[in-house]
Amino acid sequence: MEEPRKLKGHKASTTCCIASQNRPGLIATADEDGCVCWFDLRCKDKIFTMDVGNGNPVSSICFKPGNEDVVYVSLGSEVKCFDVNMVTASKLLHSYNYNKDEINQIACSSKSSFLAAADDSGDVKIIDIRQNRMYKTLRGGHTSICSSVQFIPWRPWEVITGGLDSKFVLWDFSKGRPRKIWDFGTLNAGNKGDTGQCLNPAFVHALALPEVDVVDKFVKICAVARGDEVVSVINVESELNAVKSKSSAKPKKGSKSTPKVGGSSADPEIENQNGGALHLDRSLGGHTAAVSCVTFSTFGDKGKFIISGGNDRQVKVWDWFKFFMAGETSSGTDFLRSSLSLSGKVNWLCTTPTDSENLIVCDTSKIVKVYNIG
Repeated sequence: MEEPRKLKGHKASTTCCIASQNRPGLIATADEDGCVCWFDLRCKDKIFTMDVGNGNPVSSICFKPGNEDVVYVSLGSEVKCFDVNMVTASKLLHSYNYNKDEINQIACSSKSSFLAAADDSGDVKIIDIRQNRMYKTLRGGHTSICSSVQFIPWRPWEVITGGLDSKFVLWDFSKGRPRKIWDFGTLNAGNKGDTGQCLNPAFVHALALPEVDVVDKFVKICAVARGDEVVSVINVESELNAVKSKSSAKPKKGSKSTPKVGGSSADPEIENQNGGALHLDRSLGGHTAAVSCVTFSTFGDKGKFIISGGNDRQVKVWDWFKFFMAGETSSGTDFLRSSLSLSGKVNWLCTTPTDSENLIVCDTSKIVKVYNIG
């Protein structure tokens, strides 16, 4: 692999990044000093810098779908909304202070109606960004830090969250309650010593879903970056259909049934995640330390690759599609397309919709790396 292009402009470690899908080559990167740097990869130098945090680290950044002139940034327990249409300047449009604890990730729904903010308390705030008001608080799904949140593009009233309790939760945010909870900690405890996997907790550090224009072509999946070195690929729709089938099979009112101890009809289904999922671990050439971030490719055949970064200073490019394609026969090593070695732990990564300079990596250094993935 050739040396990456290096983007300079930050004065502190980079924390996260986003890439425009409508203006290929335009990217924004953030750092621990509260600055957001804008780059056009067609140019040599950065376009401009936004000081949004006054020295406080930026934890997450996202575009408003359908209008990339608007960007949301989280720092501390606050979310700020900026208009960046002026190219070399920005204007603060709104500020949201609904979270009570440090925000770890924000995400915007595909129809730009809601914004979700996951925080250290385990709560997720759903904000109505059309009316600029609180819509719902999602609480009770996590018993520890909620590290990640994503809207499900093909299910307009549902989000998924991951936490440092090793839980992966699917929510109906219109009702404010979980639909299903996956417990990776239970799976990890049951499998210790079986695959040579390390004994790190199966914390969920990051989640990724394909874009809305990709899901019709592929299986409707979610990629999960885990603390026990694993990237799990879950067929979300298949799992939800199984929940629906079990629900419809419940005894009707008046019939005899054995009650579930400690449960109720409103309780979400909780299970350890294993069957039907693809778990990309070190036995397949995967990570040797916690996986910190994960994304789907937006270049070439969009969504075909899952790209993960870890505390082992490695970036892995996975061809996940081989596992879910009917009739495809592949050995485990076929899933790993390529591997990149970096000088620091990977904090975040994203991809651009271009044939070259299409992988952006933020690590613990001040320099953003740009790679070519074919």
